Amino acid sequence: MFNLLQMDIRRLYHSRNFYIILGVTAALILALVALVSTVTDQRVLDAMQSQGAEIDASEYEMRAEFEAMTQLEFAHECLGSGFLLLLGGIGVTLFVHSDFSSGYIKNICFARPRRRDYVLCKILLAGVYSGVLVVLGVAVSLACPPLFGLHPAASSLWGILQYAFWLWMPCWAFGLMGLALTLLTRSSTLGIIMAVISGGGVTVAVLRTVCRQLGWPALEQYLLSSVAQFQCTPLPGRSEMVMILGCSLGWAAFYAAAGLAVMAKHDI
Repeated sequence: MFNLLQMDIRRLYHSRNFYIILGVTAALILALVALVSTVTDQRVLDAMQSQGAEIDASEYEMRAEFEAMTQLEFAHECLGSGFLLLLGGIGVTLFVHSDFSSGYIKNICFARPRRRDYVLCKILLAGVYSGVLVVLGVAVSLACPPLFGLHPAASSLWGILQYAFWLWMPCWAFGLMGLALTLLTRSSTLGIIMAVISGGGVTVAVLRTVCRQLGWPALEQYLLSSVAQFQCTPLPGRSEMVMILGCSLGWAAFYAAAGLAVMAKHDI
């Protein structure tokens, strides 16, 4: 299994899609921080007001709010929207789909046709992929604010590591969802669609609307993307922790069971 994982990591290192996902992640964070810096700049607000734009006191107070944030709170403002989950699900889906589209399983794994090794390898690989994505996202969101004139208060290293861990677990779960859907359909289409819909908050919005119309409790708060978006820093609440761990283990168990049941000898 570890030989397969090492081989997959080597393939990931040479994968163009992997670097595209990392580049998009860094670019989105940089664009977001640049936008925040621009719209909260005192000179920009004064110039807009001199041109006749209506600027109220809340616009001037926004910069003070961002300046009062800690590094960790600012990072969560950048990463808590769900786009990291979205990119993680898409990236893992595209990478694993190449196993079926390129003949990797038949050609490379033929020497050791063991479904268990392949399944466990992919679960760990999804964790590696999502971990690299989270580390990059947290590092960029912490490092780039001073480049744009924003100086959040320093946060402790331990708090940053805790937050990164609880951000990594939902991202890993989204990657496992992509694994399962790709395995069952042998196509990347459904995995990408589900990553976009779930990570983009569409399922949360739809379920919230349905619950309000029918008078049901707010069930959308139990969706993984909602939990990841509204978690407190550096640690989510106990119920959120249970939700995150449950979803991660649940998708891992589902993928493992589906992999052992669906994959045939001609696959590996």
